[in-house]
Amino acid sequence: MSPSADTVARTGSAPLLGLLLLCSFLWATAYLLMKVLGADIAPMPLTAIRGVLGGGLLALWLLARGQGILPRGREWRDWIVLGILQGIVPNTLTAYALADTEAGLAALIAASSPLMVAVLAHWLFADQRLTGRRAGGVLAGFTGMAILIGPAAFAGSGLLGPLAMLATAASYAFGVIYVRGIPAPQPVRLALGQQVFSGLPTMIAVLAVTGPSAFAAVPAHGLELVAFGVFSTAVPIALYMQILRLAGPTLGSMNAYLTPVWTVLLGVLVLHETIGPREILGGLVVLGGIAVASSANRRRTA
Repeated sequence: MSPSADTVARTGSAPLLGLLLLCSFLWATAYLLMKVLGADIAPMPLTAIRGVLGGGLLALWLLARGQGILPRGREWRDWIVLGILQGIVPNTLTAYALADTEAGLAALIAASSPLMVAVLAHWLFADQRLTGRRAGGVLAGFTGMAILIGPAAFAGSGLLGPLAMLATAASYAFGVIYVRGIPAPQPVRLALGQQVFSGLPTMIAVLAVTGPSAFAAVPAHGLELVAFGVFSTAVPIALYMQILRLAGPTLGSMNAYLTPVWTVLLGVLVLHETIGPREILGGLVVLGGIAVASSANRRRTA
């Protein structure tokens, strides 16, 4: 049950805005750190490290609160599915894409995930049909994606990275649809399971196929990896859960708009990436389409 307007008002809009800005900023740093770390660590080992670090920190947090960390009942299935759809697949593909795709562009493409959720929900749920304003928002969002990716496709170069990010967005979308079918989901435990069942299986697979040499560059990037696991994974997840508890999913969805904006700014300032008129226009159209579709859906639900 989402918090009421009175609850949000008592909590205060300024603290919530601060939580949103901090959460989206920290999630944006993941793109920068993955791009830096990806120069020396392959995508699969990087996925393993992120999952193990994030899952370990979330497990410690739950233990400190007196909660169990072992899966119970159907959690085994849910954690495995989310570990694949929202962990192994998107993290690995993102690391691969960032090898030759700018962080800002990657984040803008990944932001299309809510549009894919809307399309999937149209086919799967009778009360989520794409009509009127919502359909227009989704169409506008995909038009923005065509603006972002189209020139790369016609140029015949640099297309694999954007396509990998599209697959990343699709994997997140399937994960969101799956979560909708979980009765009485517990977000913190789902986040724990997602990280653990992303990191441990990937770690085992990498060690079995490549061996410890896959992690040879880890000591040279100790600080970056700690920041990656703590500040780009575990902390923003905890902040996001706090936002959901205080204000519900409507405000929490703002992360979809803020994270790519932070990523573009950080990419320009820290990585000296360039962003041109096409990226700006395409990004604005994508985010605008998401905003229109989301607002229409909220009014319809109300």
